[in-house]
Amino acid sequence: MKIYGVALLAFCYLVGKYLGLTLGKLIGIDGDVGGVGFAMVLLIALSLGLKKKNWFEDESEKGILFWSSMYIPVVVAMASILNVKAAISGGWVALIVGVVVTISSFLLVPMISKIGQNERAK
Repeated sequence: MKIYGVALLAFCYLVGKYLGLTLGKLIGIDGDVGGVGFAMVLLIALSLGLKKKNWFEDESEKGILFWSSMYIPVVVAMASILNVKAAISGGWVALIVGVVVTISSFLLVPMISKIGQNERAK
């Protein structure tokens, strides 16, 4: 398993979390506002800066790519849980719309998967 770049990723996450919590307090919200976004922007900026100075090895870049590909699905799953809680507390309309959109998405998967199959067969 590639653990290269994890220190940089952890540093960016902690700084992003701190900035998100600080921004939340400044605007009067008891929570993290954009911490993940701050972390990702910081990670991109630091990666590019380190790469320009040739302080960033290819293995580190692969490690960051690996961990970021693991990180994004976790964040999406956490956000979806919050959306379900908000929908349930928001009333029946929000809940019904969420169920209809989810079922529609599942029904569209076979149709979307056929897009481009003719080109691959050639």
